[in-house]
Formats: sequence, structure tokens, C-alpha cells
Amino acid sequence: MFTLPELPYAYNALEPHIDEATMQLHHEKHHATYIKNLNDALSGRDDLLNMDIGDLIADLNKVPEDIRTKVRNNAGGHANHSLFWTLMGPNAAGEPEGKVAEAIKLSFGSFNEMKDKFHAAALARFGSGWVWIIKSEDKLQIVDTPNQDSPLMESKKVILALDVWEHAYYLKYKNVRAEYVSAWWNVVDWRKVGDLYVK
Repeated sequence: MFTLPELPYAYNALEPHIDEATMQLHHEKHHATYIKNLNDALSGRDDLLNMDIGDLIADLNKVPEDIRTKVRNNAGGHANHSLFWTLMGPNAAGEPEGKVAEAIKLSFGSFNEMKDKFHAAALARFGSGWVWIIKSEDKLQIVDTPNQDSPLMESKKVILALDVWEHAYYLKYKNVRAEYVSAWWNVVDWRKVGDLYVK
């Protein structure tokens, strides 16, 4: 069965940019509910319950059609959040370095231009969803997906992810997504992003 991963930091570690109450609710309630619903949907299907979550969402055709939508939504929610938590951290502000910094400059012109384009994509994502940076060949691209869909479902390589569902920011930022996105850059762990890029 799938289980809730522990956060690699305390719930208050991302203050003041992401508040403790949001982190606790987001992790213990929202993420945990995706896992419960996924396990319930796959009850009795040990072959699927024992799969790596990335492998499961990359090949949803293995899932029986009558539960595929439920699995897509909840497995996506589990995979997306499991990655999201690892890409943030306390005292992580700054800029990317090394190979990922070179790729950002090559793909977008500069770090600030990338941030502007990413920010615009986050605000343009209608309703609930995610914004991503994916690696395609030697170039990077900014894409967005609805709900709990993920580029991983199309076997694309993700190096950065931002949750723009309202539950990720509403307690602190109300309906002002732009403030949340601006604050979020202060907690992005560029070492982790760089590691994903190299892998």
C-alpha cells in the first residue's frame, strides 16, 4: 500500500513564506486523503499497490478502466505532492547554479526571465492545477496541467513543480495567487532542482 511520506523539515520551517497551518493541513489532510483514496481504489490489486508511484502514473493503461479516473486523480495527487515537498526547504532562497543554471539561461535567456514566464503560467492556470519545468533534450520548458495531472503521466522529466490549488495558499494569501507564487521562490531548494536536472 502507498503511505504518506514524512516531510524533510518541520511544518513551520518555510515560515513566513508558507505558513505552518497550511503546511500541516496540506500534508496531513490533502496529501493523506489522496493516498487513502488511491489505496481504496486499488484494494485487492496487489500488483498495482506494490508499484512505484512514478511507474504507476506513467502507465495508467495497466489500471482497470472502471477505476482509472479515480486512480489517475489520486495517484497524481500522491506523486505530485511527494515531489513538491522535496523541492522546498528552509533557508533555500537564492539562485540555481551549475548545469541547471546554464540550462535555464539557454532555455529562457536568464533566471529572471524564467521566473517571469513561470509566474505568468501559474497565474494563467485556470482553476486547480500545477506548473512545472520539464527537461526536453537539452532545453527546459514551462508547462501546466489541470487538477492532479502530471507531465510524468507522459513520461516527461520534471525538475520543478508548483502546486497552484487554492488549498496550497488560501489560509495565508486568500485568493491572491500572485503573492503566493512570489513568496514561493524564497523556499525553492535549487540544489534539489539541480540534482533532478543532472539525473
